[in-house]
Amino acid sequence: MSTVTVVAKVTAKNEVVETVKAELLTLVTETRQEEGCIEYRLHQDQDNPAIFVFYENWKSLACLEHHMNSRHFQKYLAAVDGMIADKGVYKMTELAQLEGHHN
Repeated sequence: MSTVTVVAKVTAKNEVVETVKAELLTLVTETRQEEGCIEYRLHQDQDNPAIFVFYENWKSLACLEHHMNSRHFQKYLAAVDGMIADKGVYKMTELAQLEGHHN
């Protein structure tokens, strides 16, 4: 089993940025308690506050899939339905690790 890194970009519609942000922050709190969640970090773009980027590390693809099917993730999707202008989810494999850092 190898770590799965996810980079996800969510762009909120301009009129609902604060609502989407609140839902994302709730999602972060609940997701960090999930089994297999190593890292789940949310960032907001400084120039365009409608853009949010997640940086995630999961113990396995199965853990990530469990997250995507979790009640709190499904609740988030329902809460922001119609509020998202664009999104992209990228499952990444790290090519070069930092010296002294081992998975």
